[in-house]
Amino acid sequence: MRTQRLRCDNSGPACRLPCAINWLIGNARLRRPNLVPDPHRMPDQHHESPSTAFVAVVGAGPAGLMAAEVLSRAGVRVDVFDAMPSAGRKFLLAGIGGMNITHSEPLDAFVGRYGARRETLAPLIGRLGPEALREWVHGLGIGTFVGSSGRVFPTGMKAAPLLRAWLRRLREAGVRLHMRHRWVGWNGSTDALHALRFETPEGERVVLADAVVLATGGGSWPRLGSDGTWVPLLAARGVEVAPLKPSNCGFDANWSAFFQERFAGQPVKSVAIGVACSEDGAAPPFRQGEFVVTQTGIEGSLVYALSAPIRDAIEADGAATIWLDLAPGWSAQRVAEALMRPRGARSMSSHLQSKLHITGVKLGLLRECLSKDEFADLARLALAIKALPLRLTGVRPIDEAISSAGGVAFEALDEDLMAERLPGVFCAGEMLDWEAPTGGYLLTACFASGAAAGRGVLEYLARGSRDRSDS
Repeated sequence: MRTQRLRCDNSGPACRLPCAINWLIGNARLRRPNLVPDPHRMPDQHHESPSTAFVAVVGAGPAGLMAAEVLSRAGVRVDVFDAMPSAGRKFLLAGIGGMNITHSEPLDAFVGRYGARRETLAPLIGRLGPEALREWVHGLGIGTFVGSSGRVFPTGMKAAPLLRAWLRRLREAGVRLHMRHRWVGWNGSTDALHALRFETPEGERVVLADAVVLATGGGSWPRLGSDGTWVPLLAARGVEVAPLKPSNCGFDANWSAFFQERFAGQPVKSVAIGVACSEDGAAPPFRQGEFVVTQTGIEGSLVYALSAPIRDAIEADGAATIWLDLAPGWSAQRVAEALMRPRGARSMSSHLQSKLHITGVKLGLLRECLSKDEFADLARLALAIKALPLRLTGVRPIDEAISSAGGVAFEALDEDLMAERLPGVFCAGEMLDWEAPTGGYLLTACFASGAAAGRGVLEYLARGSRDRSDS
């Protein structure tokens, strides 16, 4: 039995195996018996010989490509299949406004962004966290920097150079990409779980592999490949899948025609939002940021950060009320004192602009959400400036969302992300049941889960090789 060893000589950017990937593979690379790729083997030919190992990765996004990198660096032959004409479509779109790779905040706070899945994702992110991910980007020859908000970006802020360098390195490692291959299930003529059916421009194709990584994305951005069509395929095989629903999404509000026409498209800056009051009537906790008024309601970074509790409240009660603090830098007492100052012949709108710098869309929100009597009552107006109730009546469709919640339940997977009901089939990325706000957390978890699935496949293949050797 031959032990395959990978080594990194720490020779800088020219190193063929970056230290970050060397570390990612970790113990999973040890005692990899006979995992030497056969250069003449076609991916749709299946051999039981222990001298070859072929893995099919479905999905050419960050999770799938990271799984392919971990596997290829360990000497496994990997082919990646994707329904789109080119790899990383959603990844490239996410980078249009600035490619936010990860975040620089302390790790404990970082993993807290994953809410109910914090404990589940913490071990994965512990293996490929923000610092390790930055090192991996540097290994592609691309620098990174931390922005004023703590978000981490590649030098140049663009996704395309990073993706090009990554794909080039994967191809040099022997990874083959097959575009316009839509996975439509398993081959009905065999009981093998690794016989995958693909629709291609040339007709249907069956691919036989030794193991499979599914990284097919969630349900947002269907035009870029994340359409959720895999859900019934896994459910039919007994894999538990939580319903897909919007995350980092916008919400509907019943704007008046005047407000909609006058303010749709305008940003609301220097504002804070509180989502829910406690049962004892205490004020809700507020989060500061900015959002945008839309034709149908609200969206934007601050709304996305709070989208999970807002969505869940709407699902439970049919509507949700949030509270807007239109003067987050002012105490309630200071606001009240400013309003109580004599305004003379000035209108209330001029008084608000002069004393509190409230004008434009903020003034419009006050008039939209308050009755005339409430707007004229200075005490009630002061309270509303610090906690203006806005009723949200619906969640925007999932195909408008930045990401999705729901997906393959972690309870249906083992610790290596292999489906308990589908031995040798691993899941990674946004198709798993987790969600996180924007700010680098989505991409980090996709990268980390892809690497974890790759390591899981290595362990699975090693177990199979040992079993064959023992027999």
